[in-house]
Amino acid sequence: MTQKQPQMIPASHEIQTPSPASEMAFYNNPLSKLAVPFGTWVVTGVICVQFLRHLRINGFSTVISMNTLKVLVIFLVLGGPAHAQRARDLGIPFDGTPGPLNAITDVAGVEVGQTTIIRGNGKLVVGQGPVRTGVTAILPRGRNSDDNVMGAWFTLNGNGEMTGTTWLEESGFLGGPIMITNTHSVGVVHDAVIEWIVKRGKTFDWSLPVVAETWDGTLNDINGFHVRKEHVFAALDSARGGPVTEGNAGGGTGMMCHGFKGGIGTSSRKLTDAAGGYTVGVLVQCNYGTRGQLRIAGERWVTSGDIQTPPICYQLDPPADASFKKCGAASGGSEEREELGSIIIVVATDAPVVPHQLKRIVKRAALGVGRMGGIGGNTSGDIFIAFSTANPKSDVEKGTASVTMLGNSVINPLFAATVDATEEAILNAMVAARDMVGVDGIHVPAIPHDRIQALLKAHNR
Repeated sequence: MTQKQPQMIPASHEIQTPSPASEMAFYNNPLSKLAVPFGTWVVTGVICVQFLRHLRINGFSTVISMNTLKVLVIFLVLGGPAHAQRARDLGIPFDGTPGPLNAITDVAGVEVGQTTIIRGNGKLVVGQGPVRTGVTAILPRGRNSDDNVMGAWFTLNGNGEMTGTTWLEESGFLGGPIMITNTHSVGVVHDAVIEWIVKRGKTFDWSLPVVAETWDGTLNDINGFHVRKEHVFAALDSARGGPVTEGNAGGGTGMMCHGFKGGIGTSSRKLTDAAGGYTVGVLVQCNYGTRGQLRIAGERWVTSGDIQTPPICYQLDPPADASFKKCGAASGGSEEREELGSIIIVVATDAPVVPHQLKRIVKRAALGVGRMGGIGGNTSGDIFIAFSTANPKSDVEKGTASVTMLGNSVINPLFAATVDATEEAILNAMVAARDMVGVDGIHVPAIPHDRIQALLKAHNR
């Protein structure tokens, strides 16, 4: 059967995401929660026009111009940030109670900024494109704070990079932002973070920024070095609290997850009052796994039907060494490759936990990956970092600091929250992602939402 050809991506698309004011306004708009067809919006818009034209305000009959209403209807139908669906919208069941935003920014003070770079189409020309990449910045206490946080890191499998972790391990403190980008842009992001801090007036003798990576070379001209310091500055300067754009955004723009389009995902858990009422937030850059490994709500994706449909395929003639076939090939797809990707996980909490406890917490993120079917494969860079926003001003240069520490006997709810939020963040990344066409016309499909729902129904979930 001939595969439907997806539309090519516009030639130039370079933005900072999210745009905090518009993103927050859209999330707070109750209409954003409605998943209705385009035609329904059109019909609704026409009805609204007729109603609003004769709206009575403060007892006076008011006729609103048709031009104004046309703009309003167009905005309702097409405007504002696109509201990507999330895993819960599809009925996927999860353990635990999420925070208000179900995002890492539910941890008070945490800010996220992203720059998404999408440019060009067609055959790969190194240095020109196509470009499908970006930068994600997580600032534990926000971009205007110089107060370090307690932190820890863990690697499930080390075929990857996260700079700054040697000193984090030694000192137990994290200073500055956590950055995530593509594998070959770690250096420029590292240098740009230092320059950004210097330009903001902070003086120091040395700086060891945390920069993590995953590989986006299937979709992106990774050897073209398209991430520039200006992109890093934009991500840092745009960092805000509130909703976080997921899927094809920031450092996750060109990433693949479990054989489908992946990217950025986030989730959170709010503990009960009896467990302290603390919040745990997780953000992932998801770029690991195969379809054969994938599990959703404990159910194996292979039971949902042909796991190679829809296929990863080339719209153009494939390169000679390509692992995938041309779209529409009679065979319907290619054999599944072994796992070649990675995942970066950031865990935030406001619980008063100290570095050795954060080390215990961050290890539990691996269990969330395992719930999804991940195995920490040989070529995977599965690197995780955690921090606590509790105990401000505890990183003192001289003298002593008093800190509050949660008892180890009551830490289990934080472990569970980390596992649950990691699982959901990965699924949010996959559900929010959209089909993408990248270098040499390779088409990476998003996971089919209808098949997720059919899988859940088949197993009474």
